[in-house]
Amino acid sequence: MEHEFHVEGMTCGHCERAVNNAVHEVDASAQVQIDRAQKKVVVQSAAEREALRHAIAEEGYQVAA
Repeated sequence: MEHEFHVEGMTCGHCERAVNNAVHEVDASAQVQIDRAQKKVVVQSAAEREALRHAIAEEGYQVAA
């Protein structure tokens, strides 16, 4: 299933890695595409959307549900 999130606060490669790692803690087999300029994170995962959103938010980013 594809989940798209609008994520505020990603400013660098470290931010991208943090978001990527957070998603992979929920679903190690997830595929993650990050477009920092568009503030967009697209996740291909069988995990629940809310679990993914929560994991990204726990890293300190604002995630639009």
